[in-house]
Amino acid sequence: MVMIRYPRHFDVSFFRPVRELEEMRRRMDRLFDEVAGRHPFGALFSGVYPSLNLSEDGSNLYIRAELAGVKPEDLEISIERNTLDIRGERQAENVEGASYHRRERQTGRFHKAVTLPYEIDSERTVSELKNGVLTIVLPKAEAAKPKKIGIKTS
Repeated sequence: MVMIRYPRHFDVSFFRPVRELEEMRRRMDRLFDEVAGRHPFGALFSGVYPSLNLSEDGSNLYIRAELAGVKPEDLEISIERNTLDIRGERQAENVEGASYHRRERQTGRFHKAVTLPYEIDSERTVSELKNGVLTIVLPKAEAAKPKKIGIKTS
């Protein structure tokens, strides 16, 4: 049988790197909290800019953007070449006499530019804002649609 001898005193210096890692984690958490919205520059990275999905099927590209609290008259959508621009403004709620305990909903102007993977037919593009979700249907240009190529036999 093998016996392992341990020192009678417990060497606490072994735990110093663990404490340093924990302190580094706390500092990183504070940094991410500042960037995420509790810092004056947090709006650059937060909810004012709409989150969106870009998907496709054989005929169309689809953009669905989260725009809760944005009115249609506060939105502008444009297409130039293969870039779709969504611009708008989420107005601040002015509740008279209100005092906030927490205020996370971002307000202000936003701009999102989306590079489209295909040419689209901008004349047939349609959009709808319903239940806080903007849906844009972008029909693919004929040149961008898949075509079946026949094979000659000899």
